[in-house]
Amino acid sequence: MHALSIPTWLVHIGSVTEWTIAIVLAWIYADVSQNRAWRGLSLAMLPALASAIVVCTWHWFDNAPALQWLSLLQAAMTFIGNCTLLLAGWWLWKQPFRPQ
Repeated sequence: MHALSIPTWLVHIGSVTEWTIAIVLAWIYADVSQNRAWRGLSLAMLPALASAIVVCTWHWFDNAPALQWLSLLQAAMTFIGNCTLLLAGWWLWKQPFRPQ
């Protein structure tokens, strides 16, 4: 746990927390707006959240060389997350505008 300073840990934990809140808010907005594309966005955000959790796990264990494979997993989850967010953004963009 000594690999990062306390302020850096606070930023990491804050980022994971706000990303989780954003996922929940997108899911709620999908229900309120009756637009399934927002639910797709919330699901598309999950791989990026997993990526953040993986990197926090690696840092928690002081970037142990035995856990170096977590770095590869984190990179893969980031790539997958970027792709799913691209698709979800495209799906949202294709939705007709319906003012509430």
